[in-house]
Amino acid sequence: MTKPLFAALLIFSFLMPLAAQTPQPVKQLLKADYMQGATFSLMVKDVQTGDVLYEYDAGREVTPASVLKTVTTATALELLGEDYRFPTSLEYDGKLTDGTLHGNLYIKGSGDPTLGSAHLTPDKNSFTPARYAFITQWTAALQRAGIHKITGSVISDESIFDTEGISPKWQHEDMGNYYGAGSYGLNIFDNAYALCLSTGNAGERPVIEGSEPDITIRYHNYLTVATVQTDRAVIAGFPFLPERYLYGVVPANRPAYTLKGDIPDPALFLAEFLTEQLRRNGIAIDNPPSCHRIQAEAGHPLSRERQTLVTTYSPPLRQIVRITNERSHNLYADALLKTLGLRYTPARGEVITSFGRGIKTVQSHWQKKGIDTTPLRMYDGSGTALADKVSAAFLADMLAGMADRSPASEAFLQSLPKAGSEGTVANFLRGSSLQGKALLKSGSMTRVRCYAGYVRKGDRQYAVALLANNYSCKDRQMVQALEKLLLALFTN
Repeated sequence: MTKPLFAALLIFSFLMPLAAQTPQPVKQLLKADYMQGATFSLMVKDVQTGDVLYEYDAGREVTPASVLKTVTTATALELLGEDYRFPTSLEYDGKLTDGTLHGNLYIKGSGDPTLGSAHLTPDKNSFTPARYAFITQWTAALQRAGIHKITGSVISDESIFDTEGISPKWQHEDMGNYYGAGSYGLNIFDNAYALCLSTGNAGERPVIEGSEPDITIRYHNYLTVATVQTDRAVIAGFPFLPERYLYGVVPANRPAYTLKGDIPDPALFLAEFLTEQLRRNGIAIDNPPSCHRIQAEAGHPLSRERQTLVTTYSPPLRQIVRITNERSHNLYADALLKTLGLRYTPARGEVITSFGRGIKTVQSHWQKKGIDTTPLRMYDGSGTALADKVSAAFLADMLAGMADRSPASEAFLQSLPKAGSEGTVANFLRGSSLQGKALLKSGSMTRVRCYAGYVRKGDRQYAVALLANNYSCKDRQMVQALEKLLLALFTN
């Protein structure tokens, strides 16, 4: 062996262990009893140079929970553009004579998740007039057209997506709850309603007083009133079935306590809601409301020969993405994924869902960017599926690219909440030296705590991904441990 070759091998043998060295703060975390049997993955990458500052088991596939929303929103900004707006059109078929529409009125959806959304009004907890602004616009359009009577029906056309509103990989406990609302070609009021209860004394069963908006659902009430401050209750049920089961406990002596559930069939509900509102405004409608799903099941295809009365547009995508990441809005994220799927052309004979098409689009996009998508396993766009997997390495690569090379860089970074003051990370790192210096998306579910985003140190910006699964401590203790880890990595 020549001396130069020997010297090179000797240097390499020293450098290799150093490169693979586990950061000391990570070693400290892994020594904790509650991390025995847990999975932990970390990567910190310099955005400008691409150099890896820290890493531990960065190629491991880990459940990301809502951190997956960063992948969905980044892809949406890149492919749809930050100024993209979802259109929803009011259309009609048949003939209009002497104020009578001899035909049907259609609501043509494009998957807009923001129609009547609480997150676009100042008061996010009530149905203020601002949430009904689209109804006012649509009613005015009919009045301008001189329509006083409709001989047909109000029909929702949600056909842009399939009827698989929720991923088959979602857990049963999520379905029926407001955060487990499905995403469809037409969405309304965040696909959620507030159920009002009068709770009374401990040990009694609460009384259901009604819902906002008013929605026809049969409830099986197995709730119990207890001396607790907050509820431990769930609303359980399946898409399209107007039947819900109420389980758990609610606080005592609350005359107007609310639980939030999902609207089982948003497209049909929107047709029903618009029918009622138009009748209140003096427009007669002869036949009951319907939707594409019901008509298709009955073998009645919708007419395509229609005239447009008015089109309502969503806010620009940059605002939608901001809400998605700051509020961790599952419906928004899944709607974005399905919208991305419209860009995918199925192969001849290929049978694929709206979710599946979106996933194919996302994977293809990042592959073209030169990122290995092998560890990216998506079953939705929101991270609600426990089967979703991603690696810290993939996230760090994607985040670095979005910050340094994407035309939508500013919109994406502005969508991530500031740790210590905003969104789901309002309490994370609060009062620490990293408050205001970290832009992070959080992700959590049972025994899952994850963070991904950016940390600034001096004049350098770093893409950060840290993912913890299957720890055995309480969630608050895990959050504190991850705070301590980040502070140790970035304040030394």
